[in-house]
Amino acid sequence: MSEQEKVFKESPNRKTPLRDYRNIGIMAHIDAGKTTLSERILFYCGVNYKLGEVHEGTATMDWMEQERERGITITSAATTCFWKNHRINIIDTPGHVDFTAEVERSLRVLDGAVAVFCSVGKVQPQTETVWRQAQKYHVPVIALVNKMDRTGADYWGVVDEIRSKLGATPVPVMLPIGRESGFVGVIDVLGNKAVYFDGDENGSVMREEELTPEQAEERQKSLDYLIECLAEVDDEIMEIYLADEKPTVEQLRPALRRATLKAKVVPVCCASAFKKRGVQCLLDAVVDYLPSPVDTWDINGTDPATGNPITRHAGDMQPFSALIFKIMTDPFVGKLYYFRVYSGIASQGMSVLNPRTGKRERLGRLLQMHANQRVEQQEVFSGDIAAAVGLKNVTTGDTICLEDQPIVLETMAFPEPVISIAVEPKSSGDRDKLTKGLIALSDEDPTFRIKSDEETGQTIISGMGELHLEIILDRLVREFKVEANTGAPQVAYREAITKPAEANTKFVRQTGGHGQYGHVIINIMPGAPGSGVVVENKVVGGNIPKEYIKPVENGLREAAASGVLAGYPLIDFKVEIIDGSYHPVDSSEMAFKVAASMALKEAAKKADIVLLEPIMKVELVSPDENMGDLIGDITSRRGSIVEINAGENSFTRVNANIPLSELFGYATAIRSLSRGRASYSMEPLHFERVPKQIQDKIVEKK
Repeated sequence: MSEQEKVFKESPNRKTPLRDYRNIGIMAHIDAGKTTLSERILFYCGVNYKLGEVHEGTATMDWMEQERERGITITSAATTCFWKNHRINIIDTPGHVDFTAEVERSLRVLDGAVAVFCSVGKVQPQTETVWRQAQKYHVPVIALVNKMDRTGADYWGVVDEIRSKLGATPVPVMLPIGRESGFVGVIDVLGNKAVYFDGDENGSVMREEELTPEQAEERQKSLDYLIECLAEVDDEIMEIYLADEKPTVEQLRPALRRATLKAKVVPVCCASAFKKRGVQCLLDAVVDYLPSPVDTWDINGTDPATGNPITRHAGDMQPFSALIFKIMTDPFVGKLYYFRVYSGIASQGMSVLNPRTGKRERLGRLLQMHANQRVEQQEVFSGDIAAAVGLKNVTTGDTICLEDQPIVLETMAFPEPVISIAVEPKSSGDRDKLTKGLIALSDEDPTFRIKSDEETGQTIISGMGELHLEIILDRLVREFKVEANTGAPQVAYREAITKPAEANTKFVRQTGGHGQYGHVIINIMPGAPGSGVVVENKVVGGNIPKEYIKPVENGLREAAASGVLAGYPLIDFKVEIIDGSYHPVDSSEMAFKVAASMALKEAAKKADIVLLEPIMKVELVSPDENMGDLIGDITSRRGSIVEINAGENSFTRVNANIPLSELFGYATAIRSLSRGRASYSMEPLHFERVPKQIQDKIVEKK
């Protein structure tokens, strides 16, 4: 028996072979139709017997009250269904930029994804964000051009923008038959057939027909293009192509799968999920072209003791390892810890190690989740996504594994919050309930932070946007039965230096016994954007003993975190510890830490500190007649216009960069200026220097 066959000796309790698993996410810009698509998939796979609708508040995957009221997805929901003997684990992710962390952590544990594009909106800002997230975790993608029934639907326009804006190679495997109200079916390029969805009202009856001459010509063009694209990235097809032969469909399907798994091409499908047309063909493409856990054969991690790389393989007979990617508070069972099993088998009651803490944890109940419904499982196998109850000292991104064969899997990084507000309970008796609720919500959401302002004693909560914090406050009322008063939103500014400077600082305290003595000389200089705080030790001759270098670094970093100009974190600079001195009796770690903190503040004051503010990339879509007022409004908010594109149907798209501090209440403003017809989306872009007069006002307030 070969080594690979040993690894893939599967548990006799496993119902679906590992090769027939598909762990996929559905991702897109807000309102592209992700949740509607998920509902159709669950219906056609036989999980639901009634079609849920987002606009009616009956969608299975949007189970939170806040989601059903607003008609948007806020939290990622996991479920499992079966299609043609394949087990498909699906995570439906949010599209709103405020909940981008939900997409980040979902993509980390998925093998493939379906990127949904609105046939009218095409490639929108948040689509670009989720696309970058998929690339970051090397997740192969299938594109679905949705809403083909809408007025202005443009299939080929979406394909062109996937190529130009996302830098991908889209290869259509499904072509629309008709468009807008005339969209009735799809042409299967590799299957060489037309599929019509004109049966019952649920769209579950499909009619296959031979292609008309016009359809055959269109199909042949797409097939030729597909062969050309595959010949560039697949050796087998290249050999056939160079020999002036035509590859068969039996040769093209596996080649297209190989190229998709390497992210060399993106198969493009089309559908109208709302009108129930094309979803079954998309499921066929998911099975045919997206990876199984076997395809992501190498599971790379590190040894927690040595930091050396370790590789595991998928399979039930491998040592157990899994990644916690989401924590959720359930009113009935307490905290649920969602995890993806990469190798081995998890069973109820088993003992596991958390390498981050070095502590042993016990897996209590194991649950297979269907949105917010639970099915108890005795065992969870390699490739599965499930939830556990009973873990204690575990956070999002932690690995759990066997104690005698530890491994740390790659974790995930989350963006920093950009907006803050002050909260306080409406009555003094609610203080403990408020604290408990905020802590529970911050455990769930890594982009939601809580801190106490030492000067005012206020509790400050921070998040990714106004909607994010609005949902947090709503959940406090509904789930934790506590109401809070809120202060005005505050922007998360940053501080930066603009020129090099030096400081020579001594910290000397003489008391009755041992005194305190620390002496540090440092140079600071501006760093590149995103470089963070870099500390370099250049002390020679032992003028500062080695045991005091770490406290000096800690002092520098703590001083940077609390800021110098207005209390905001000082970012993107380099510190060189040049020299110093010590006292054989009075020097201590604390003395050097304080001296370093004082030195940084002294040097920063000489280095011309400026405030930086978060700039948002805003995309605004509005009727042409309101565009003048809206552009004037952008200018009044210190915004800069990047691009204006005249669209179809008398609508124009404007891309602009606007400071976050000027965007509070923006939704209400554009609604008023356009009589409710304009819409916008935004995402964080970068930090930029605050104008001097505004900086002076901010510093004065502090």
